[in-house]
Amino acid sequence: RHTSFAKVDLTPIIKESDLQIKPEDLKIDYFRASGPGGQYVNKRDSAVRITHLKTGLVVSCQAERSQGANREKAMHMLLSKLHILEEEKRKQAIAKEKGEQVSAGWGNQIRSYVLHPYKMVKDLRTGVETSNTDAVLDGELDLFIEEEIRQLD
Repeated sequence: RHTSFAKVDLTPIIKESDLQIKPEDLKIDYFRASGPGGQYVNKRDSAVRITHLKTGLVVSCQAERSQGANREKAMHMLLSKLHILEEEKRKQAIAKEKGEQVSAGWGNQIRSYVLHPYKMVKDLRTGVETSNTDAVLDGELDLFIEEEIRQLD
């Protein structure tokens, strides 16, 4: 005989939303760049600062000589930051759904499976037993689920 534990972690599927940034959600400021670049960057408003009004995220870019290129780079940076923010929210929602995690060890079992020298599956919460281990291992859990529901009522 061999004793081992298996833990199954169920995670809900959350539909990912495509990030859509509306122009009215942005405040775009143009200013003169500083640093290297010579007279061109010192005389033109080529640097860009974009504020996402809903989240308060601010990005700025002055890496390029043209305002358009800096605006495009700043938008990519803002999209990246918003994606990270949305990913964090998604992780928090999943963690909230999961609830408290339990360890896989003695005292935390739900069902006990004996496959040798005889065959038996016993649900430790309800006391239901069956010798049809192949069916249970193939996913036929209705017997256990129905008894759990009956005991809850």
